[in-house]
Amino acid sequence: MLGLLARAARDAIVPSIRAILDRHDVTPGLVGSIQTFGSYAANFHPHVHVLLTDGAFTEEGEFLQLPYFDARSSRRSSAAACSSACTAPSGSRRRFSVHGEQMVPTEDVQGAERLARYLTRGPLPIDVVEKVEGGRLRVRTPPDPRTGLVEKILDPLDLIHALTTQIPNPGQHMVRYYAWYSNRSRGARAAVGARLAGPQPHPEPGPSPSGASWALLLRRIFEVDPLLCAACGSEMKIVSVITEPIVIDAILRHLARTGGRDPFEGRAPPAA
Repeated sequence: MLGLLARAARDAIVPSIRAILDRHDVTPGLVGSIQTFGSYAANFHPHVHVLLTDGAFTEEGEFLQLPYFDARSSRRSSAAACSSACTAPSGSRRRFSVHGEQMVPTEDVQGAERLARYLTRGPLPIDVVEKVEGGRLRVRTPPDPRTGLVEKILDPLDLIHALTTQIPNPGQHMVRYYAWYSNRSRGARAAVGARLAGPQPHPEPGPSPSGASWALLLRRIFEVDPLLCAACGSEMKIVSVITEPIVIDAILRHLARTGGRDPFEGRAPPAA
């Protein structure tokens, strides 16, 4: 159902952008972040945060900027687009809201980063939780638009239960790319660019194989290549992987006794 909700947001926004530009052959760029939590992370409130280009792209790649944006038209479209995904009982009132007033200029890089962080934030920042008398927890939040509450006292187990209900299913993508930013659209543009560029020379292999995802992650996080020798800088290869705890402990004890000496360092022959 969360996937249907995200696609419904796309189906509501794309026609609105095309109607404003009066072009049905253009495609905007959308990045949708699915969130399931509301205030205090204690209630299930599925909604979608969307980063949207201020215009749309033609098939030739030209960007057409919007002269204005009317969130009300998207709200009307969302009610129609979400009707197939709505689980409300028959006869009950279906309500949809759209907030589209947050604009970030192209040159405001920090503003775009702050907005992206907000769109993909976790259910509850740790700095809004504090322990109070009786072992309970006070959770602070911006004023609730309906009740005006700014904090709530919860039992620790109740808060843990609320947070665990927000954990997505294994393999479920909570950030999705649509329209001009979709995988299909980007792949098609890359294929066209490759055909126009012609055959390219095969790049020289880098110091680490691209398939070693664990090594790539370590380079990104710690800025250290784990497959390069710290002494000579040459590329290292994995010879074997040891997973037995007994063998690992024996190796570590031996290194502790020898002071971590280089195993290839010259040494005297063993005593008779």
